[in-house]
Amino acid sequence: MAAVRFEGVRKTFGKVAAVDGVNLEVTDGEFVVLLGPSGCGKTTLLRCLAGLERLDEGRGFIGGRDVTELPPRARKLAMVFQSYAVFPHMRVFDNIAFGLRMQKVKKPVIAERVDACAQLLHIEDLLDRYPAQLSGGQRQRVAVARALAPKADVLLMDEPLSNLDALLRLEMRAELKALLQHLDLTAIYVTHDQVEALSMGDRIAVMNAGRIVQVGTPLVVYDDPADTFVGGFIGSPPMNFLQAEVSLDAGSPVVQVSGGRFRLTAGRADPLAPRKLVLGIRAEAIEVEGDPGEDLVAATVLVVEPLGSHNLLTVRAGSDVLKVSTPADFFPRPDSEVWLRIVPDRIRWLDRETGKAVSP
Repeated sequence: MAAVRFEGVRKTFGKVAAVDGVNLEVTDGEFVVLLGPSGCGKTTLLRCLAGLERLDEGRGFIGGRDVTELPPRARKLAMVFQSYAVFPHMRVFDNIAFGLRMQKVKKPVIAERVDACAQLLHIEDLLDRYPAQLSGGQRQRVAVARALAPKADVLLMDEPLSNLDALLRLEMRAELKALLQHLDLTAIYVTHDQVEALSMGDRIAVMNAGRIVQVGTPLVVYDDPADTFVGGFIGSPPMNFLQAEVSLDAGSPVVQVSGGRFRLTAGRADPLAPRKLVLGIRAEAIEVEGDPGEDLVAATVLVVEPLGSHNLLTVRAGSDVLKVSTPADFFPRPDSEVWLRIVPDRIRWLDRETGKAVSP
């Protein structure tokens, strides 16, 4: 195992900064997920650490060693690619053993490590097959086993599950997380799938336009996004954003949105008043009532989406369109009127101009 550190890393392609001044530290044995949309620089950052791209600025460290100028083979890391990259002319055994043979490891040790990795990935019965005789999930297991066999200090994974179907991805996600917990490896995992990031990583580093926007545990990144980009990118559905104005009425903070107004607990938003802000709220943090009442916002139901465990409502409140999560047995008719109670403790306040989070 080894800690990883990026210091002021910058990588450009022509006039485009794919990675723009990234600073990030991954502790020994930690599983960090680089999350972001396509083109945000997450794969480029991974390739810079692996030595597959040369840095324009900054330094990279693995286990305290400055690896910026070292060739890939000297960095003591392994990488799993999105495309599997297994050798079609080699049996599964030889694919897994490839890295060990390049290191000139003795045959008895190779056989022992290949067998151990195959058992970990549940492919011990496939060692004599060729990749063409395997399913997509089995090939991915071979690629992971090949990366684990040399016992590298750091494991890098570049969207390793993106080519699998939905059910197999769910299965492999759980298996891969359990495997990494068992091996206690330092791992960096790249994905654009926020469900993978939330369910797998110890911490998530959210990237946008070559920069890291926020680093935190899955729950912190989900509940307390650093800006509107993070809140809008993470979550299914994404966070709702409403134009709001906070004011004081007889000493009590009041929030005015286009669909109505409601009071907050005294003292919670006093420093924000009077001020125009963006109110961020998750779909599950909005309660739906069938009858009007105090501190409720009127809304009209546009669409009801039954999802089994719950229903997802699209509603219009004034000029705002929101997503609201309701119990599975709550089925309002389209065009019917409902009333929304926004849970104050789950509100995330953001600046209108910068989109960045502000604290009461």
